[in-house]
Amino acid sequence: MTKVEFPLRLSVWSGPRNISTAMMRSFSSRSDCHPVDEPFYAYYLTQTGLQHPMRDEIIASQSSDWKTVISQINGALPHKKSVLYLKHMTQHMLPDIELEGLMDHTHCFLIRDPRLVIASFSEKMDRVSAEATGFKRQLELYRYFSKQAAIRPVVIEGEDIQKNPGKMLERLCEACNLPFDMAMLSWKAGPLPEDGIWGAHWYNAVEKSTGFSAYSEKKVVLSAEQERLAKELEPFYQELKAHKLT
Repeated sequence: MTKVEFPLRLSVWSGPRNISTAMMRSFSSRSDCHPVDEPFYAYYLTQTGLQHPMRDEIIASQSSDWKTVISQINGALPHKKSVLYLKHMTQHMLPDIELEGLMDHTHCFLIRDPRLVIASFSEKMDRVSAEATGFKRQLELYRYFSKQAAIRPVVIEGEDIQKNPGKMLERLCEACNLPFDMAMLSWKAGPLPEDGIWGAHWYNAVEKSTGFSAYSEKKVVLSAEQERLAKELEPFYQELKAHKLT
């Protein structure tokens, strides 16, 4: 087991429409954990010019300078907190960001079947692009940190957590050299202080939850265009899936 120095900075990399917000809630239930929600979102919006819901509010709520963001997340943690949980969206990590500043983090990659991502994303957005799903960038980040980071990255699938939250969260904590805490299995309903301001638009479902939703197999029907996109994304997903915790 690799020795981890505390504070432990856990960078969790997901694309949209996964259980990333539920995972943040799970870790925020730990008394030793300080969560941060999508710290590079304002940077991403200012650089791309994308007109996301609540764009102006998001940009006003956090720094849009990636160097400042890295300095902030590598700074001191609040009193009595020894774990920093960083919920990242992979598509936010544009090429200009120098990843060396995240080298000492423990990296976890949260994956999901692209067909399920596309079906869920299309409920919130009129059109889903390959870039918006973050699959390619997720694999690039995994390859990079696998070679460069001090600690080997961990891959976990959202559906596996839903099927057996206790077992898979225990496996995840073990892989991250972190003691498992039963408090991670439940949380309070409603918006939480750590939620990004964008939660008002995106987090309506998770705000009603008090734990991971039970797994149920989803049958999705995609358009011909969406099926082509799913086929394009499948190789990125499969490469990551080959390394996931079981």
